[in-house]
Amino acid sequence: MTNVLKYQGYTARIEFDAEDEVFVGHVLGIIDRISFHGESVAELTDAFHVAVDHYLEDCRVTGREPLKPASGRVLLRIPPEVHAAANIAAQASGKSLNQWAADAIARAAGEAG
Repeated sequence: MTNVLKYQGYTARIEFDAEDEVFVGHVLGIIDRISFHGESVAELTDAFHVAVDHYLEDCRVTGREPLKPASGRVLLRIPPEVHAAANIAAQASGKSLNQWAADAIARAAGEAG
């Protein structure tokens, strides 16, 4: 069983609140707080969609740019020996360091790379 939902580029972590007997979700990866709840998986999924749609509509109405979970740009600071080893591994695989690192991160995060 997975404990995440995805919708319109947003991902939410789902937990079960045993005290209130309800599923609770929180959108991950953005500063703005988007949360929702439901008593069943179907209700939770609908509430997630409504919460994201409401957030996007609120941003549109107020003229704000909706926050996205990631821009696709990452600055990493790693030890020089790790950098050198990564460069060698990338060259050996026939890839740029950027593509090699993107593939390695995707594999580690469980995404297709």
